[in-house]
Amino acid sequence: MSVITKNDGFTLLEVLIAVVLLGILTAALYGSYFGVIRARERAAMGMESRRELGVTLDQIRREVASAQLNGTDKKAGLCFIVEDRDIFGAHSSVLTLSTLASPQIREKNTGIIIVTYRIEEKDKKLMLKRQVRDLFIESSAVTYTQMEEIKSFLVECSRDKSQWVKVWDDSMYGNKLPKYVRVTIEIMDQGTPVKFSVLSEPRVIQQ
Repeated sequence: MSVITKNDGFTLLEVLIAVVLLGILTAALYGSYFGVIRARERAAMGMESRRELGVTLDQIRREVASAQLNGTDKKAGLCFIVEDRDIFGAHSSVLTLSTLASPQIREKNTGIIIVTYRIEEKDKKLMLKRQVRDLFIESSAVTYTQMEEIKSFLVECSRDKSQWVKVWDDSMYGNKLPKYVRVTIEIMDQGTPVKFSVLSEPRVIQQ
C-alpha cells in the first residue's frame, strides 16, 4: 500500500520569513552598491581637489619666480606684499605681487600684471580668490575663484631660509623681493586636513 503525501503549500510563517530574508538581502546589496558609489564620488572629488591644488601651487610658484620689482623706483607701481590674516582661526594670507603675464595673454596687455590671492568666506566655507589686472589699466581687473574649498592659505617669506616671516612689504626691505617664498595650502582629503607646500625663488635681477 503506497503512502501519499499531501502538500498544502507554504505556511504564512514561512512566507513571512522568506520576505524578511529577502528584505535583509536586498538592503545589504543596496547598501553595498551605494557605498561603492559614494566612495567613487569621494575619490573623484579628491582627485579634482588635488588637480586644482596642483594647478594653483604651480601657478603661484611661476608668478613668484617672475615677480617684478624695481628697487630704485617705488612709484613704478610694482609691488610685492604679503599680509598675515586669519579667518575662523585658519591662516588666510593675502599675496599681492607684480609679475610677468603668461605668454597666452601677454598680447592683450602691457606684459606686467598685478595679481592678488586672498581668502573669502561664504556659507562658512573658505574659497581662494584670484584677482588679476594690467599694471597700467585699472579697469582691467578680473576676480574669480581659484579654489572652491580650502582650509587655509599661508604665504611665508625669507631671505636665507633660517627665518620665515608671514608679513612682507617691499617698502620695508628697500623695495626688495624676498629670496624665498613658501606657499602652503591646506585642504580636506577624505575627511582629514592635509597641507601641501611649494617653494619659489624670484629670479628677476633687481636694479
